[in-house]
Amino acid sequence: RSANASHEVINVTLHTTLAATTKLVVPTPAKPILPVQTGVQAQQEEQSSGMTIFFSLLVLAICIILVHLLIKYRLHFLPESVAVVSLGILMGAFIKIIEAQKLANWKEEEMFRPNMFFLLLLPPIIFESGYSLHKGNFFQNIGSITLFSVFGTAISAFIVGGGIYFLGQADVIYKLNMTDSFAFGSLISAVDPVATIAIFNALNVDPVLNMLVFGESILNDAVSIVLTNTAEGLTRENMSDVSGWQTFLQALGYFLKMFFGSAALGTLTGLISALISFFNFGDTRINWKTPSLEFGMMIIFAYLPYGLAEGISLSGIMAILFSGIVMSHYTHHNLSPVTQILMQQTLRTVAFMCETCVFAFLGLSIFSFPHKFEMSFVIWCIVLVLFGRAVNIFPLSYLLNFFRDHKITPKMMFIMWFSGLRGAIPYALSLHLGLEPIEKRQLIGTTTIIIVLFTILLLGGGTMPLIRLIDIEDSKARKRNKKDINLSKTEKMGNTIESEHLSELTEEEYEAQYIKRQDLKGFMWFDAKYLNPFFTRRLTQEDLHHGRIQMKTLTNKWYEEVRQGPSGSEDDEQELL
Repeated sequence: RSANASHEVINVTLHTTLAATTKLVVPTPAKPILPVQTGVQAQQEEQSSGMTIFFSLLVLAICIILVHLLIKYRLHFLPESVAVVSLGILMGAFIKIIEAQKLANWKEEEMFRPNMFFLLLLPPIIFESGYSLHKGNFFQNIGSITLFSVFGTAISAFIVGGGIYFLGQADVIYKLNMTDSFAFGSLISAVDPVATIAIFNALNVDPVLNMLVFGESILNDAVSIVLTNTAEGLTRENMSDVSGWQTFLQALGYFLKMFFGSAALGTLTGLISALISFFNFGDTRINWKTPSLEFGMMIIFAYLPYGLAEGISLSGIMAILFSGIVMSHYTHHNLSPVTQILMQQTLRTVAFMCETCVFAFLGLSIFSFPHKFEMSFVIWCIVLVLFGRAVNIFPLSYLLNFFRDHKITPKMMFIMWFSGLRGAIPYALSLHLGLEPIEKRQLIGTTTIIIVLFTILLLGGGTMPLIRLIDIEDSKARKRNKKDINLSKTEKMGNTIESEHLSELTEEEYEAQYIKRQDLKGFMWFDAKYLNPFFTRRLTQEDLHHGRIQMKTLTNKWYEEVRQGPSGSEDDEQELL
């Protein structure tokens, strides 16, 4: 017995030691390998994916035809985003009728997949937005834009989320918990004033107002996504034993890590691309023989920060935005004129196609998803969204006016509040939330679609009459007839090549235009004095001469090919000239 007892004691001691050792040294779990489908399953998946691609391209082709008809028949008073959303609604109704008659079943193809949006459609849109920020005075208003987009978006998210939570606790609307309320407040705070910017450009409003709205909307999208990811991260973790203050600090730390880490990664990637284009493509830029190499490298760097950021659990959208801004400011000016034009037109075309596809599927979603509609929830959400936007714009504008030379007038504040339209990002984020039960997800999705359509159709449609009513448009635009006002973003992009974005300043011209200016302050002075000369290459007179010869050669070659075409009449040649 004593021997058995000793044996049991030894076993217990051994098990205890092994358990303690196991707790101390925990092996790293192997990364799961996704199952690879083969045989019949693989063929079925390929067939389904092929039909989805066909359906998406078909919808996109119909939308492009619609935009072409708007331009052809000069329906310039109608913003293209509004027209595409309306077409999507009509297409969704038509497909619903076909399915009701059992003539076809396209439910799977017309479903909008959030992963496709975040991986394929959103990165080109965000990068092109950042790449186009060279226009106007973005860096002169960087402080105001950052305050509106970061702190303003956080204020709006807390007001909407807090209002929904407390109204739910009072049994006024559908009850959501704190993290779900904050997630919805964050996603619905993403503004997308596409129609408003088109109206601003058509009416030639104050360029500072244009840049404040445009710049805020770009940074605001990334901030809204980071805030929503923060709320989702809190939902996935067990926060029952954590106090409210600790929850707030944990959410703040996660947000700061995502924001500044992603911004630093995007900035670093953009600067590396500037150095590579500065050193590696120096000979290419002088010889002008292989612009495809430059263009290919720039396309790689356009998507590189997104994949890297997502792979290390940062925000790919924030990274690709800052990368686009840095590449526009530095890298772009190290490229040959041919590559610069290729970059401009390619990014515009891809971003236009992605935006059009998203707006079309936004209209289709009215009929493609199961909905849960509650009138009280929708009305209170719209009220909170408008109120949160007002608390964002008006107090921050009055605060900024103490430090700004160009003041934000009350009329400009009102237009900024009114132009807070919602667009594709809130819609995609609402589908991406993993809310349980399913009726909660359906309620959030339905409410988001209604708010997006409300702001696009009603607020977007009322922007032009409001601008003319409060009289902040340019005097020349005020004299023009309504038919002469062009809201077509596509036509304007196709008619112009932004020559101010082409690098044609020699060392002497750059020094005269920037270095010796007395009005440059802060970051603008530091950038012009140190950063820009280090990361960008100034042209010599020989470079300019070679560049003009190359552009002239390409133009003559294109013209010769046109002359040898089937039409080739003298009248056509004269019209072309």
